Amino acid sequence: MRIVLDAMGSDDCPEPEVQAAVQAAAQFGDEILLVGPEDQLLTRLQSFDGSARRVQIIPAPEAITMQDKGLALALKAKRPQARNSMAVGIDLVKRGEAQAFVTAGNTGGAMATAFYRLGTMPGVERPALTALFPVKDGYCVVLDIGANPDCKPEYLYQFAVMGSVYAEKVLSVRNPRVGLLSNGEEPGKGNQLIKDTFPLLQSSQLNFIGNVEGKELFGGEADIVVTDGFTGNILLKSSEAVAKLITDTLREEMMSTFRTKIGGAIARPAFTAIRRKLDPREVGAAPLLGVAGLVFIGHGRSDAYALVSAIQVARQAVERDLMGAIADAIASQLKSAAPAGPR
Repeated sequence: MRIVLDAMGSDDCPEPEVQAAVQAAAQFGDEILLVGPEDQLLTRLQSFDGSARRVQIIPAPEAITMQDKGLALALKAKRPQARNSMAVGIDLVKRGEAQAFVTAGNTGGAMATAFYRLGTMPGVERPALTALFPVKDGYCVVLDIGANPDCKPEYLYQFAVMGSVYAEKVLSVRNPRVGLLSNGEEPGKGNQLIKDTFPLLQSSQLNFIGNVEGKELFGGEADIVVTDGFTGNILLKSSEAVAKLITDTLREEMMSTFRTKIGGAIARPAFTAIRRKLDPREVGAAPLLGVAGLVFIGHGRSDAYALVSAIQVARQAVERDLMGAIADAIASQLKSAAPAGPR
């Protein structure tokens, strides 16, 4: 298996990427294609001696940065001869020279590059950025979390189908439960988008459980929750902020007095387990579902540990033929049941 890792993605690039490439190659026995400035990467890899032998450098002298926006970003993503690390890496997937692409770079840049260079799968109108939310007794697949601020009902239907396949293939959830994020559980609640999407999901072959609020999501009552990218992105960032507040507050309180320090020492295994579950580094990256290739996007704050986790998630998607499963689901559900929306 060959996995592409964008060497110029994270905030501290390329150090975490080089370390992750070496560690992942050794841990999984796969070839990691590290894409970025050849001289910089070669110098850093030489310090690892023989342990970097399964890491191959793919030259890419340019990069898409967090400052790239608008037309400049679109041109970097779209130009056929683009030499930035995202374009070069995603082209390797397009040509079949690698099975998946992983980056911790500019999310908008990764989405635009994947969209322009790979296109969408037949039957999918918009790709969806996906996240695994830690919930009671496991994780919930939430999509979209930012790729599509404005959505149509058929987009959310497609998100639900792709999310169901992802939950089945990567999380091994049988007959996953699909919920529609709303401000009330009852049918008829929500804005017009939610009201129009509800009957599409209700009449589908999916295991649709109806509208869900935040308490059902985090209570583990749904395996997949679908929403538009604007709402999903606010949900994601708010949840991350609350999780950080809770863990920081617990740490401060446990260190405030001698008595709480003793209690904290006793409860340390439990707190460690909680911290790991809430730590986005454990998941590593979110898949961009619906493009014609496996693309995974991680946090800009990713360290080597997070990037190895991201590579592991990408490997699982390859091993379990996520692309083929989504294509089959589209053929059996989207084309036969979903209305053809305007393009």
